[in-house]
Amino acid sequence: MNKKELAAKLAKKTGLSQAAAAKCVNEIFDARPGKGIIAVELDAGRKVTIPGFGTFGTRTRAARQGTNPATGQPMQIPARKYPFFRPGKTLKERVAE
Repeated sequence: MNKKELAAKLAKKTGLSQAAAAKCVNEIFDARPGKGIIAVELDAGRKVTIPGFGTFGTRTRAARQGTNPATGQPMQIPARKYPFFRPGKTLKERVAE
């Protein structure tokens, strides 16, 4: 399922127009800088918890020593922040059935 299909299903279930449903989906999930409710919260270092569904958050990967695959030379890989999603208990149980 892609965003367009998600918006179509949301419109059908809620009675919203396709355009309004697409706008809702984009406002929540947009990943462009300064856009999207979830992305803005993650940028600020906060978690987004949707009870029964799951938690979106960020983690930090420490700096480490690596090897350049092209040259075989050792190189320093910098620390970085990355997003994660941890499914909630209800979602895990439903998928497992």
